[in-house]
Amino acid sequence: MDAESYDEFSLFSQNLSEWGLNVPIPSVTRSSYEVAPGRCLSALVWGVGSPEMSFVHGGAQNAHTYDTVALALQRPLISWDMPSHGHSDASPYGTNVVQSHANDLATAMAQATPSATVLVGMSLGGLVSLVLTHDHPELVSSLILIDITPGVNADKAKHIHNFINGPASFDDFDALLARTIQHNPTRSESSLRRGILHNALQRSDGSWVWRHQRHERSEVAGPDTANLWDTLEAVQRPVTLVRGMAKGSVVDDEDEAEFIRRQPSARVIHVEGAGHSIQGDAPLQLAEILRGLH
Repeated sequence: MDAESYDEFSLFSQNLSEWGLNVPIPSVTRSSYEVAPGRCLSALVWGVGSPEMSFVHGGAQNAHTYDTVALALQRPLISWDMPSHGHSDASPYGTNVVQSHANDLATAMAQATPSATVLVGMSLGGLVSLVLTHDHPELVSSLILIDITPGVNADKAKHIHNFINGPASFDDFDALLARTIQHNPTRSESSLRRGILHNALQRSDGSWVWRHQRHERSEVAGPDTANLWDTLEAVQRPVTLVRGMAKGSVVDDEDEAEFIRRQPSARVIHVEGAGHSIQGDAPLQLAEILRGLH
C-alpha cells in the first residue's frame, strides 16, 4: 500500500457496497476557508446548494468519518476537518482546545453556510459544536451531539485515548492497519483500511503518520473553556443527544440524567449496537435519526 494511488473521492463506492446503499454519489468537493491570516480550515462540501447540515468529527478523526452518513442522507451538507486534523491547518494551540476550535469553526461556517444549519458534533467535535452553538447561535438551527456530554472525562474515554496516544509513526501501512484492527474489533477490515487512507499520510521514508500527529505539538495555552455543563444549560437552540449503547460508548446514565436536567426539553436517542463512533458503527441508523429530526 502506498499513498501515491490514494484519491479521497474514489472510495465512496466502497461505502455504498459495504452498507448496501443503492443511491447516487453526489457532487463532493473540497473547499478551504480562511480563519486567520495564513491559516485555513478544510471541508468536504456535499451536494449542490446551501448546506442544510454541518458535521464535526471527533478527536484524531477527519471529515471523511461521515461519508456513509452523507451518502445515505442525499442532502446538501458540509463536513469539516477541525484545526490540526485532516486537511486543515494546525491550530496555534494544539489539537484539543475546545474554545479555540469553536472560534475557528464559527469563522469558517460564517463563510460556508449563509443560512443556519443543523450542527452535528461527535466526541471532541461535539464539545466544540456545543461551545459554537452557545457563542454563535445565529449559525445553528439545532444541535445534535453524538455520544458526548460535558460529563465525559479521561477515565470514561480511556480506551479511546489508549488508541490515539499510540506510536508517533509506523514503519509501514500494515503495522498501522494491525493496530487499528486491534483497537476496533467490531469494524470491518475494509472500513478500517479506508479510514486509514483518509486519516494518515505516508512520508518520504515510507513510514506512516496520522494526519493529526503530523503537526508539532504546541505548548501555547489556548483560550479558557467555561464549565461546559453551564454552557449546555444556556444554549437556546434545540438539542439532541444520540447515545451509543454498546461497549465503547463514553456516555453513562449519570451523564444522560445531568444532560436532561440541564436541558429539560432535549431529546435523547439510544442506538443499540453502536459504541462511541455511531457514524462508523451504525451510519444508516444515524442518517435515519437525522432525517427524522430534520
